[in-house]
Amino acid sequence: MALSIQPSHADSLRLHPVTPRLAPMFCFGLLAASCALASFALACATPFAAFAVVAAAMLPLRPALLVVTGAWLVNQTIGFGALHYPIDGSTVAWGFAIGAAALLATAVSSAVLRMLPQGRTPLALAVTLVAAYAAYELALLAATPFLGGEGAFTAAIVTRLGLTSAAWLTGLVAACEIVRLLDPFGRKGAMSA
Repeated sequence: MALSIQPSHADSLRLHPVTPRLAPMFCFGLLAASCALASFALACATPFAAFAVVAAAMLPLRPALLVVTGAWLVNQTIGFGALHYPIDGSTVAWGFAIGAAALLATAVSSAVLRMLPQGRTPLALAVTLVAAYAAYELALLAATPFLGGEGAFTAAIVTRLGLTSAAWLTGLVAACEIVRLLDPFGRKGAMSA
């Protein structure tokens, strides 16, 4: 006999590649691996807005913030450890600014997903990415009077990074859907009695 439990409204806002019990660890693993790949491939252009949307779409706010913090730590460890970012006040301060911007993007993503009636549809995720990316970029722009780097906020650069975030979001959602369909963690078996 199969269990028939109707999802709550909050549940309809979530990506469900794995059981809720495994979601925080799965999300952290997915974002940490993606962050490592992005850090090596893109260096300073890690798509934290896309990571924020995925975390907010998969988890409640507090675990989403923790997962994004973990991904940021992976990024900083790779940057300073493997890519040999200079260890000076400005670089370290930019690292913290990026972390704060990623957390703001996560909070914005969570709020937008709660407000949208469509749940986790592609349109809802796209709207959420626009809001998260705007929050992320505005937070970084707000740091430029103190840290410099205004030249990185040209329309061409911001657009290219936004499109990169959209591509990463598409790939991350596709990865979640593939995992959901393949069911490697026995989700379907756990839902039937």
